[in-house]
Parts: sequence; structure tokens; C-alpha cells
Amino acid sequence: MKVLKFGGTSVGSSKNINNVISILENYGKSDTVVCVVSAVGGITDKLLLAGNQALNKDHNFLETYEDIVSKHFDLIKELNPTDSKTILGYVEERLRGLKSLLEGIYLINELSPKTSDKLVSYGELLSSFIIAETMKNRGLSANRKNSQELIITNSNFSKAEVDYSITNENIKGYFKTVQEDITILPGFISKSKIGEITTLGRGGSDFTAAIVAAALDVDQLEIWTDVSGMFTTNPKLVKQAYPIDKISYQEAMELSHFGAKVLYPPTVQPVLSLNIPIHIKNTLEPEAVGTIISNDETNSTAPVKGISNISNIALLTLEGSGMVGIPGFSKRLFETLSQEKINIIMITQASSEHSICLAIEAQDAEAAKVAIDAVFENEIELNKIDPIIIETGLSIIALVGDNMKNHQGISGKMFSSLGKNNINIRAIAQGASEKNITAVIGEKDVKKALNTLHEQFFEAQNKQINVFITGVGNVGERLVEQIKQQKKYLKDNLKIKLRIVGLSNSRRMIFDEHGLDLKNWKADLADGQEASLQGFFENVKALNLRNSIFVDVTANKEISELYAQYLRESIAVVACNKIACSSDFENYKLLKRLSLKYNAPFLFETNVGAGLPIIDTLNNLVASGDKVNSIQAVLSGSLNFVFNNFNDSTKFYDIVKQAGAEGYTEPDPRIDLSGVDVARKILILARESGVEMNLEDIENSSFLSESGQKSGSVDDFYETLIQDEAHYQALYASAKANNSQLKYVAKFDNGKASVGLQEIPEGHPFYNLEGSDNIVMFYTERYPTNPMIIKGAGAGADVTASGLFADIIRLGND
Repeated sequence: MKVLKFGGTSVGSSKNINNVISILENYGKSDTVVCVVSAVGGITDKLLLAGNQALNKDHNFLETYEDIVSKHFDLIKELNPTDSKTILGYVEERLRGLKSLLEGIYLINELSPKTSDKLVSYGELLSSFIIAETMKNRGLSANRKNSQELIITNSNFSKAEVDYSITNENIKGYFKTVQEDITILPGFISKSKIGEITTLGRGGSDFTAAIVAAALDVDQLEIWTDVSGMFTTNPKLVKQAYPIDKISYQEAMELSHFGAKVLYPPTVQPVLSLNIPIHIKNTLEPEAVGTIISNDETNSTAPVKGISNISNIALLTLEGSGMVGIPGFSKRLFETLSQEKINIIMITQASSEHSICLAIEAQDAEAAKVAIDAVFENEIELNKIDPIIIETGLSIIALVGDNMKNHQGISGKMFSSLGKNNINIRAIAQGASEKNITAVIGEKDVKKALNTLHEQFFEAQNKQINVFITGVGNVGERLVEQIKQQKKYLKDNLKIKLRIVGLSNSRRMIFDEHGLDLKNWKADLADGQEASLQGFFENVKALNLRNSIFVDVTANKEISELYAQYLRESIAVVACNKIACSSDFENYKLLKRLSLKYNAPFLFETNVGAGLPIIDTLNNLVASGDKVNSIQAVLSGSLNFVFNNFNDSTKFYDIVKQAGAEGYTEPDPRIDLSGVDVARKILILARESGVEMNLEDIENSSFLSESGQKSGSVDDFYETLIQDEAHYQALYASAKANNSQLKYVAKFDNGKASVGLQEIPEGHPFYNLEGSDNIVMFYTERYPTNPMIIKGAGAGADVTASGLFADIIRLGND
């Protein structure tokens, strides 16, 4: 004998019901079949809605009732296009009874649990009748038996307790006499010993099937639903979730208790002692393997089997110094909630006995507070304890696995990965069996938490990085193209799944939480929403994705002032914008502190030397205990390009224009030619060496003409270059006469820094520096006479983009 159960989605449409009938017909060819069915998808909710509308004197209950009528009539006609009169007659009669019940609720203004059970019982009674009669019309050997005549309970309405001795005898006795191949049973519904209609709780159709399977001691119970088994976590929130092939009863109960909707928690109990496996199958994909729940060894060494969550949770906290060392507080607290029929989902208590935290459903929070404050009224008045504290907007997440107790560090990995992604934990509990670790977090963080934990425990070979880029001009465009080109390489070789989720320029911005399609990103960006700096941040924050990185590819001061906001949300910042790290020293230190406090890396390698590993090398020297004595450097690829190409046969204006056209200077060339850019770079290196210094402390000897220094606009500045050509030619002539090269040099020595144009003699390491190359020489205690030298291309869109890309990859490898 086979026992199968089909849920609401499985019988939610004529198409799905036809799938169910096909499955049953196939099973019925070789065995006797018992099929438990839920109400048609969505009908139980509509019945409850109609009841509450009637209770609240809302005439719309009649409209909701008509929706229920239409849904069932449409199903009957679609399933039985040529012979539906008999079925329609019975259903019409039952629906008239439903209407009378709703009108009674409206008139007497009463909807007790007893009446509610009678109300929702209509769903299963109607669906089971329609399916059974449809099968008969198609010539199948089928019949319906009302489960209320088999399953007997107490009078605990809405979640009745089964009397197994009577129920088992009823089931065994009935099925000894069954002649049909297929028996349809309505799930969820039952009757009390005195004949009152009761229900087994939402999800009770699973329970009905388990009760029948246990009474008949079948080989296997099959639960057919709309997903292919129990998943590693909620597949609606985590795209990478996948079905679990095999799972133990205990793991299944833990997962279902903590919100896995595939299985109603009490379902396991009737079949557990008999070791009857439960097979979760997909009605829409009958060929899918599904999940088998049993006591058999799964041969799985994975410590975590699944991750589950419960939404709409409230956290109750009872605390006070008067609780310490005084017995009875817990007893009174739990008894109070029991009397109010409030279920406790999670408990945690401080070892000092100063506080007890309870997680309950949010809908019960106010009733719990009123009841608890009343019970402890005297202690509250005497200031021995505080009035109960309620926190809402919370959810529970739980790691579940039989093997967790045999693995060290599971909780460490769990809380570390959540902390790195700025997910605050309000309460923690772990059972003595070590089969689950439970945490209460904010509702807004559930999706990020599930994705973070799933990646940690089920996708160990891959790490997803979510990138948000502001500034897609020359450098930013190259960065996007490099990411586009290297995505497959990163995934295959570094196990990094890199996605660009947001892009912005000064006019438009676009977002896609699943990752932007980079094939036509320019056109998509042009059609995006209006850009704003704060708006971009708010979107990044609202998406709340794990492993998020904000990339600033601008020279915008206002954007640099937002870094602190990103870091406080545990969003890493990667910047080629030098303004933040060369701003006031206190702001620089603040960003460093925020990075540490919120575990959000702040990387700015491209601030100095574009793609050259200058800052990284310096940090490694300092971290290893070396001390920097002095730094000598040519740090402007722009100025090096200018002075390597300027001579007595060229014009200074033409060379500066060429440098701008080739992307070596900022759009405003004064930033480069004034020496401010180089001053910022040596300032950053000095600070990273451990020295407190501000930009105004750096001596800057400008080589620009007086009119060039005073120019009020970019156009005015270019005009001065034409007018003051003789000034620049004189600089070149002096260097040539001294057999030297003009280089713009930055120095840091004995706590002082300077920048300025110098004549570099032949034989000096800077003399043959070509093109836009940079060079840095670190003189340290370990390199006192022969410095550590870093040399290479220090400007240009491609190398700067590659430097940003390297920082992003570094974060991906952390």
C-alpha cells in the first residue's frame, strides 16, 4: 500500500490536478493507494479572510465568498467538461452551507476557534470530493473517505491532539474493507470524541498522511509538493540552494521547526518510531529525485545539512537584578505563556540569571506582554524586575545538522561570516545535542544572512562579490570591461563570482541585485534613473547584499565624504580618489578606525602609482617590523610623460594637451601640474608609514608661471601655457645645460615632505625614467643604503583600472 499527500499548490489548478491524477493512476496500476489532499491552493487563506471580514462587519466577505465559489466551479468545469452536473450539485450544496456559516458569523459577531475550524474544513472537503469524483468520471477505481470519520482528537480547536488508539483502529478497520484502488482523504481535518469538527493545524495535511501511514505501517510516505525536496535553504531567497538527497528525521524536524515550509513539523512523529521513510517529491517534476527522510545513514560528512529561517518574530526580554538567585521566575514566565497558548520558539538565558530572552511569533507579542506584566506586577512595582521588553521586526535563522557536534568551529564560522556582512545578532541559542545553532537577527537582513551562510557552508569553493561602481569615465569604463573579460577566469581559477550590481556616472545610475548584464551596459546606464550620490548609497544599502564593495573611480570630494557611511554599513571601499586619504588627518584616521570596527576593508592602492603595488609593499614593510627612514619618488605619470616629451623643438602647451588626450592628466590639468596631486601621494605614503601629517605641511615648489598659478579656469590655464612658453623653455634649457633630466620629485625624510621640479643628473635612478613611468625608493632600517625600488607604469586608464581590479580581487580572496 502507498500513502501519498498532495499540497495546495499541487491541487491549485486543473493542470496540476491532472498531474496528480496521472501520478495516482500510475501508482494504482501496481498497488493500493491512499491519497491525502489539501485544500485548493489559496482557498484556506480565502476562507479565513472571509471569516474575519464577516466578523468585522465588512460586506466584502460576500465578494470573497464568490471568489471561492468561482474557483471551485471553474475547476470542476475544466476537469469535467462533459459531465460535471453531479459534482456541481454536491459542491453547490456545501457552498450554501459555507455561506450560511459566514452570514452567521456576520450576524452574531463571533468567530471562535471552534467556528474557525468548521470554516476552514470546507477547503479540504471540497477539494477531496472534486478530485475523487473527477477520477470516477474518468473510469478510475477511486473513492473518497472523510478523514473526520477516521481521525479522532481532543477539543483543542485549531491544533487538536490526536487520540491514536481510536484513530489507528478506525484507519486499520476501514482499509481492511476498501475495494477501490485509490482512496482520496481530505487532509488537515478531524473530529473530536464528541463529534465537533477540529483541525490539526496549518500544514496538517502532512500530519494526516503521516497518521495514516503509521497506522497502516506502510513502506514509505510520499509528500508531494511544488518543490523538489527539502533544500539546503530557502530557494526563493538563495538562488544557489539545492535539494538535499537524504536527511535524518531529527534534521528534518529541526529544519521544519525553524521555518522550512516543505514539511509540517509534527509530520515526523507518527512515522519516526516505525522508521517509515518520508519521500518529498515534486508534483510538477515527478522525475526529480526529491528528498528521503529516514534513520538510515546518509554517509554525509558535511557538518551542516541545511539553513532555515522563521520570519515575523518578536523577542521578549525579562530582566532585573531581583531575578538573580531567586527560583521560580522561569516557571511563572513559561506557565503564563502556556496559559495564553503562546508558543515559545527559542529560549536563551544569561548565566548570571539576570535576564531571560524568548522568541515568539510577533502576532502574540502584545498579548504576551500584557499577561507577563500582570503576573509580575508586584516585582515590577518593587523595581526587582523591569517591565517586559518587546523587540519586533526580527527573524530567526538556524544552522541544522547531525554532524555539527563532531566539528569544531561551526559557530565561529557562522558568526564571523555574519559579522563581516554587518548582520547584527540579537540573541543566540544552541541545543545540548549540538544539532542546531540558532540566532535572532533583523528581518531586513534575512536574505543577506541566508546567502552569506549558504556560501560559507555549501559553496566553499566559490565566493560571490557584489560590486558597485561610481564613475565610469575613462578609467571606470576600462574597469568594467576588464571585469567583463575576466569573469569566467575568476570563477574557474580563483573561485570568485564577481558581479557588478550598480553603476553610476554623474547623470544616471542603474542597479540589478542579480548582477548587471555587461553586454550593453552603456545603453542600459543611459536609460537608468537620475543619479545622486546619496541615492546611490541608499540603493546599495537597501539591496543589503553580502560581500559588497563600493568602488570610487572619480576625483569627486563629495563622493569621498560618503566613505564613512559605506564603511559603517560594512561595505568595503576601493578608491582611486585620493581626496579622502589626503584630507584632514583626523578624517583619514576615522576611515581607518571605521574599517576595523565594521570589518569593512578600505583599499586605495591606486592612490599612489596607479597599478603599481606601492602602498601594499609599504604596508608589508611596516607590518613586518621595518621602519621607513625616507622616501624618494617620481609619483606623477602625468608629469613624467610631460617632461619626457617636452624639449626645445616642442611647445609645452601641445605636450600638456597630448597628455590630457591620452588620459594621463585629470580633465583639469592644473591638479597634476600644480603638484597638488603629487603632494597628496607623498602625504598618503607618509601617513601609511605611521607619520601624522596634513597636506599643508608639505612644501610644494611650483614650476608653473605666476599667471598659470593664478588662472581661474581650465581655458584660462591653457591660454597661460601659450603665453608663457618662454618660462617653460627656460626650465628645459637649464636642465639641458647641466646634462640633466627634468623630473617632478617627491621626498619624505625625517618627518618632513616636499614636492617640486628637479634637475636629475645622469646616473641617478630617476634619470632614465621613461614615458609615464613612476618610481619609488624606500630607504628603511632593512634597506638603509640600497633602497627597495618599485618602478613601472604609473598613469593611464588601463593600468589604473587594473590596480582597482587588483584591490577588488584581493577582497575576494580574503
